[in-house]
Order: sequence, then structure tokens, then C-alpha cells
Amino acid sequence: MSMIRDLRAVVRPSSRVSLRKETSAPYDATRDPATPSAVVDCAVYRDGARVESGRPLSPQEAMRLVRRDGGFVWIGLHEPTESEFAGIAGEFGLHPLAVEDAVQAHQRPKLERYDDSLFTVFKTIHYVEHDRLTANSEVVETGEVMCFTGRDFFITVRHGGQGSLRALRHRLQDDPELLAKGPSAVLHAIANHVVDGYIAVADAVQDDIDEVETEVFSPGRKGGVSRGVDSARIYQLKREVLEFKRAVAPLLRPMQLLSERPMRLVDPDIQKYFRDVADHLARVQEQVMSFDELLNSILQANLAQASVAQNEDMRKITAWAAIIAVPTMVCGVYGMNFDHMPELHWKYGYPVIMGITVVLCLGIHRTLKRNGWL
Repeated sequence: MSMIRDLRAVVRPSSRVSLRKETSAPYDATRDPATPSAVVDCAVYRDGARVESGRPLSPQEAMRLVRRDGGFVWIGLHEPTESEFAGIAGEFGLHPLAVEDAVQAHQRPKLERYDDSLFTVFKTIHYVEHDRLTANSEVVETGEVMCFTGRDFFITVRHGGQGSLRALRHRLQDDPELLAKGPSAVLHAIANHVVDGYIAVADAVQDDIDEVETEVFSPGRKGGVSRGVDSARIYQLKREVLEFKRAVAPLLRPMQLLSERPMRLVDPDIQKYFRDVADHLARVQEQVMSFDELLNSILQANLAQASVAQNEDMRKITAWAAIIAVPTMVCGVYGMNFDHMPELHWKYGYPVIMGITVVLCLGIHRTLKRNGWL
């Protein structure tokens, strides 16, 4: 059982996964010309150790070795075309519907059981670093990892420029006891790797939401209203969170199935650890749901503050219009062309009228300011 105790240390090397984009290295240029160019790596594992052949193996050669000497083959592909994947699908007897999904991509996270294989779809999430959130900022970038799990093979089909499994493969190769459990151990490691990525991205998105929330509800704003938060920024962040939610929510049921239902392709010692993955995924789902609700509240608060700001501006305009109405009325009265008007030829008429106008304007200004209109 020592291998099982070390399982978390292998598939979860740190509590916070690096958010740096990791690209896959191309398959060796000296590979067999018959090997599809989409193959990133192809290896045979026997008794938990990688079988060294001295040269890159084609998927067909690797499968022949497995059928002859035992073990399992792990093939990694990156965005294969239909023709590139056709030979591998035929060699391993993959179901045509699963093959079509793996080539076309843009699938929901899911788990499908066929006669001799499991087909699992994971959405990978990468946090896009940015100095400042704008209305056009891309916060999360998604990719896909499709996994075919069989009795003696494991095939990963990756789409997108991030989510490389090379480092994970190397970590698994450093633990022969774990790899000796077969393809289901690799499936668990990938599931755990993907969910750990969700946790790291959720923490980073939380920082962005906290920043926006602080700007909206900052106490040091002019007039109590935030002038520096654009609603488009909040809406953009909300859209990115929705993209995140579409990756997380559908995956919970497949992880629960892998942890609860006995499956002949999943080692019983490995199955119990899918429960840990499901628990972490449930926590991330709750966090993402709270993000969505919080952003709704922030957006509504920001729109309400914008409405309050407009009303305050209108009150100020109305107040100044009331003040200006006094001299306008006086000038309008004494601007009429009548010969007989009171005080028209009075020596002190002009200074008296101007004084009264100033006093009235100051009185109105003081009253409106006292009532909070200015």
C-alpha cells in the first residue's frame, strides 16, 4: 500500500499548479515515417517502467510489443486530423463515435463507456496573465484532453495550445509502483492534474473579482460613486467565469461515476482516489457558482451606482438652472421695451436690482447646498 500513499505526491506536486502556459515538444524527428505527425509521444510501459527501444516507436509497433510481452502503451497526440487518427483508431478498435468526437473537439466534459474502452473528455483551463482587467481582457483560455482507456492501452488526444501532459508523464515514470497499476492510474493522474489546474485558476480569478469589487465599493470615491469601473469590464469577467463554469460543472458527474461504480477497466485501488478528485471538483464548482452570483451582484451595484451618479448630475444641473433663473427673470423683465416702467430712470435702480439679484442667487445657492443638491 506504500504506492497508494504516495499517489497524491505524484499527481499533485504542489498545492498551487503553475499558471504558466506549457507547450508540448514535438515528437522526435527521427520517428518512423508511418507514424502520424500528431503523435507527441508513444511508449510502452511494463511493470511500471518505460520500455526503452532505442528509437521512437510507432503506435502499431508499440501495440505489437504489448500484445507479445504484456504491459500497456501510452500514446499522446496533439490535434490529429481524421486521417492521422484513423490508423490508430483501427489498431486499437476505438468506437467511431468517440473517434469523431476526439478529432472534431469542442465537446462537453463527459465519460462514455464502450465495449473495451472508456472515453473521457476533460476541459483544460489556463489563466491568462494580464496587468489590468479591461473590457477585452481574456481571463481564461480553454483546451481539451480526450482520453481512451483500454485494458492495455491509454491514448490522449489534446486540443489547444496549453495543457501539455509531458511533465505529468515524467512524474508518473518516476513512480513505477503507480504505473504498474495500468492505464487507470494514468487516467486518475490526468483527472487530478486537470482539477488541480481548476483550483489554481479559481484562485487567480478570485483575485480579479476582488480587484473589481474593491473598485466598485471603494469608500474613497468622489460623491460615493465609482467613476473608474466600466460595466463592460465586469461583464467581460462574467463571460470568462461562465466559460470556466462550462468546463467544471459537467465533469462532476463523470468523476462521481469513476469513484462510485466498479468498472473492469479501472483498478479498485485507483478507483477510491477518484473520490478525492470529485471532492476537489465539487469545491471548485461551488466556488465558480459563487463567482457568477457575486459578479451579478457587482454588476447590478455598478449599474445602480451609475444611475445614482446620473441622478446626482441632474440634480446639480437643476440647482444651477434654478440659480440662473433669477437673473434671467430680472433681465427679461427690464429688457422689455416699455417707456413707462418703475425705477427705469431712477439713479440707484441698477445697483439696487443687481444687489437684490445677487442676494437671491446666494440665498438659493445656500438652500440647495444645505439640502445636498450642490
